Parts: sequence; structure tokens; C-alpha cells
Amino acid sequence: MRRMRKRYLKRRSLEEARRLLFDRLPMGPLRVESTPAEHALGRVTAAPVTASLSAPHYHGAAMDGIAVRAEDTFGATEFQPRVLEHGAGEGRYVPVDTGSALPHWANAVVMIERVFAIDESRVEVREAAAPWQHVRLVGEDVVATEPILQRGHRVRPPDIGALLAAGVQQVSVAARPRVAILPTGSELVEPGAAAEPGRVIEFNSRMLAAYLQEWGAEPHRLPAVADDLEAIRSRIAGALADHDAVLVIAGSSAGDHDFTLAAVAALAEVIAHGVDVMPGKPAILAVTRDGKPVVGIPGYPVSAVVIAHEFVRRLVARALGVAAAEPERVAAVTPRKIPSRLGLEEIVRVTLGRVGGRLVATPLGRGAGVITTMVKADGILRIPANVEGLNAGEAVQIELLRRREEIESTILASGSHDLSLSLLEDCLKRREPAARISAANVGSIAGLVALGRGEAHLAGCHLLDPASGDYNLADVRRLLPAGAVRVVNLVRRRQGLIVAAGNPRRITRLEDLVRPDVRYVNRQPGAGTRVLLDFRLARLGLSAADVRGYEREEFTHMGVAVAVKSGIADAGLGIQQAAAALGLDFVPIDTEDYDLVLLEEFAAGALGRLLIDTIRSADFAAAVSTLAGYDTSRSGTLKAL
Repeated sequence: MRRMRKRYLKRRSLEEARRLLFDRLPMGPLRVESTPAEHALGRVTAAPVTASLSAPHYHGAAMDGIAVRAEDTFGATEFQPRVLEHGAGEGRYVPVDTGSALPHWANAVVMIERVFAIDESRVEVREAAAPWQHVRLVGEDVVATEPILQRGHRVRPPDIGALLAAGVQQVSVAARPRVAILPTGSELVEPGAAAEPGRVIEFNSRMLAAYLQEWGAEPHRLPAVADDLEAIRSRIAGALADHDAVLVIAGSSAGDHDFTLAAVAALAEVIAHGVDVMPGKPAILAVTRDGKPVVGIPGYPVSAVVIAHEFVRRLVARALGVAAAEPERVAAVTPRKIPSRLGLEEIVRVTLGRVGGRLVATPLGRGAGVITTMVKADGILRIPANVEGLNAGEAVQIELLRRREEIESTILASGSHDLSLSLLEDCLKRREPAARISAANVGSIAGLVALGRGEAHLAGCHLLDPASGDYNLADVRRLLPAGAVRVVNLVRRRQGLIVAAGNPRRITRLEDLVRPDVRYVNRQPGAGTRVLLDFRLARLGLSAADVRGYEREEFTHMGVAVAVKSGIADAGLGIQQAAAALGLDFVPIDTEDYDLVLLEEFAAGALGRLLIDTIRSADFAAAVSTLAGYDTSRSGTLKAL
């Protein structure tokens, strides 16, 4: 008998879930401890901090020179200088260095450049000194008992200097909240274990621990527990005994083997099961009777990051007695329509780059399990729950995940995917560390269209023109205005059929793709690889309809290789390096030009010129030589349009 699927019985909006959770929790600090001032960086003050000592605590010379009584210099001019004798008291002077204590009888310092020696014991002063000239007075910086830092202040490097200067040796700070992280799942294995089918490397707890540490908490990772209700409940109960909060990873959804909800409900009041945010919906929020939060973190890594940012980050800040830091926001435009689902607030990861004066926000993949999109993301775009998506060109606000300086030095690349782009970025960063290449793999045609709409700085292309046999120039002329771009060769590369190791289907030519026992995996429409396939099939008199799997599409060469490696397909057209990377066999078909089409304005700018110089460099050629089937003999060559 089929079992009924459980439902989310306490679904909340993001705002409502936050309010209900924080209404049940006290504002911190949870505990207070003392720490040496010199080790207080990043800690949060638990009480106002006042100066124990005036800074400076004596009248001191602010310049190298001589200490004098100001009145002894009154009336001094170039023509009627005042002569002072070495010694203490009226009409006298003593040499002082910057920081020296001022003699009790002196009230001014004359800079050494304004002092003229007569002999070993006498000097002339040729202009009058004002009282307390070039003197740091007692308490100029801070006076004993004056406040230095307020409660709830996160200590910075200059704060440490001010504390020590004011005689403060120990600081009362909020204790770091102790947070337990409990991974659940019978499928989990530790990093470094053999990667077998059905086994999942447990990295979420390490990632969450790093976030907690960054936010000011003290994370404790616990050993993973199998999918067993009583075992999970027991481990949560044990963690609650000596921690301020518990995060339980996975098992928070509504499937038959999701036990986290029942385990948490046995120990705490469940405030929310299901939050209307995507990714991150299968979250659990609960609070124990003694005010300790328990958060069920979804197992998909991007969902885990979203729930951590939306709830755990704020929980840590509350436990420390501070407001959670809000991310910097910038205005940008969306290059294309972004659909969204009504009823769920969607958090879209985006890359950012300035093209033609506009900051362009390009969406990354939206899968909850693709953690690398968080690595590539420059910011996040929030689509409200009551909005059914965003239109192309719409103005939006982006919450930054990276510094502005990095974004201003980002090169937005669209078009066809190639492995050499990452090598180019590495060579570029050796010359300009702030520079980055952010690539959207949408296919050659789509890349040229994006370039024409001002959505990217450059597009990667390998479009064969059947009439001339040339690559890219015909399509560039057709799709882009004259004089708008430059075409530069990046690499030449070998295309062919990627087949399983040992080539068990004995695939040796394109004609084999129409065999009924061969399953093919294609590239998306507009991709240069698909254009090449269609051209070759037509020349051979073969119909795409006879290729089994022609409609199955991947967006990258590695995606094609993965499909073959996993047994989803027997063959797919792609570059030789993709086959080599996964230990697959390769049947050569053609050698093609992979070119970069650069906006003229970008190519003429400093970053564009540096990019072209890097393409022509020996460093880039050496890096590409490590890839199978690549040739850099024409790299950096400008093609005539």
C-alpha cells in the first residue's frame, strides 16, 4: 500500500517565521567573559568600556625641537632674536624629541628647524612661540573615566590601540554562543572516503561551521547520525544540554525517511515547518522551553546556505547582543526575463559586471544542490513572493556577496563554454589580482545576442559557416553592427565524439549516430557544437530525426562527458579535453577556432588591452598546453571583419 506523503503543517513566510522565532528568544549577550584587550579583535563588548588612564598621561612634545617657556620667546623676530641658555627655568631651553615628556617649567616646543645654534649652550629663536605650541596635552586623546567603546561594539584593530593607550588591559565581552551542528543521513561519508554510488560526502557541517565562526559563534560539529528517529532525538537532546543552539542538517523535508521534524518536536515547540523561500523551503524552526533555538537545515547545500543566512546569522547576532550586519546593496539591471513562482520568495544567485555604464546582474543556475553557484555568485537578487518574475531590463537591488572593487574589475563572458577560459583567468590574475572572468555558458549564438544587448563584455564562439568554412565571422557580421566588436582567436581545439572508455559500441564515425543501438546526447540550440553536428549530418545526407537522443541537451562539454560517463548516453560531440578529464575515449571529427568576440569599447579599455596581452602571452600558451587537443599557435590573432 502506498504511504501518504507528509505535509508542511506550519508553513510561514520568511518575515513571519523570523518574527515568531525572535519573539521567543531573549536579546543577548547570553554570557559575559573577560578577554585581554590585545586579543579582543572581532569580539563584542558586553558593557561600555571607559579609559583607566588619560591618553596621553603626560604633557609631551609633539615635535623634535626645544622645550621653552613661551613667554621667553615673545617679541622674537628675524632682526631681534631671543637668545636662550641651555638649562631649566626662565630664559632657558632643553632639547626634546617627539614624545618626550615636557619639563614641568616649560609650556611650548619650538621645532628644531626654527632653532639656530650660537654655540654649545646657547640658541637663537627668531619667532615667538604660542603657549602649548607643538605640545600633546594630558588627555588630548581621551581623559581617564571617559567612554572609549559602547556596549555591543564589535572590536576593530584601531579599537585595540585605543584600549591599550587608555590603560585598559581586560575587556568584558559577550561569550561566543556555542552552536552544535548535527548532520543526519545514513548515506553520509566523511571527506576523503571512497566516493561510491549512493554515498554522499558530508560537507554541509564544515561549511556551516565556517559561517558560524565568521559570524562570531563557537561551532561544534558532531558525528553524523543515521536515519533513525530515536537516535536523532537522543543526539539533539544531548547537544541541547551543553550548547546554546542546535542545527540539524537534512531530514527536514516531508518524505517518509525525514525524521528531523518528529525528533525536534519531541524536544521543542515547532514554530515553522516549511518557510516560503526558494531555495530553503524545507526548514524547521523551533525553541525549547528554556529558550534554546533548534533549526532544521535542509540537506541541499544552497538551501542550507540560504537558511543559515536568513536565520542562523541573525540568531548569532542576537545571542551576542548586536544587530545582524546588513549586506551592502547596489542597483543593477536584469539582462533577461527571470520567471519566478508565486507564493515563494525566491533568492536568485547572480554575477555582476559593469557593461557600458550599467551594472548587469546575470542569473546563475538555480538548483538547490549546486554549491558552486554560491562560489561564483557576486550577489543575490530577491524576487518577492507576490511577483511572478522580472522582465528583461528591469531595475533591481542586489545584496552584495563580494567587494565592489572586485565587481568593477569583473569581465562578463557569455556564449560558448571552453575550459581554457579558466586558465586565461588565472593568467590574467597574475597580472591584475583584482580581475575576474565570470562566464555564462549559453551557447555561441546566445552569447552574440547578449553582446549586442550590452549584457556582456565578450562572447566565446565557435560557429562554423557552411558556405565559407570559416568560423564566427559570418555570424558576427549578421548579428552585430559593423565596428561594434573585435574578434580575437583564443585557441584552436579538436572536436569529436566522446564515447565510453574502451568504446564498447565501436563508434568510429558520425554515421554511427543513426544506429538504433547508439544513444546520443546533444548540445543546446545555438551552440557551436550543435551547429557543427547539423552541418556534418546534412553533408552526409543524414537526418537528425534518426539520431536517437538528438533532443537530449547539455549546456557544456563537461555536461556531455558526464552524460556519457554515467551511461545516460553512448556518445556526444564535444572537445577532447572533456573526454580526457573523465577517462573516456575520443573519436576526432574536426579542428575548430574558438574565438572571443569583444565589445570594441571594452577591448580598447585598460582591462580589455590587458586581456588581449594575456591571451598572447607565453604563460597562457604554457597553461593551455596541459589540455588535450588544444593549439595556441593563433592565440591573440585579430580576425578582420
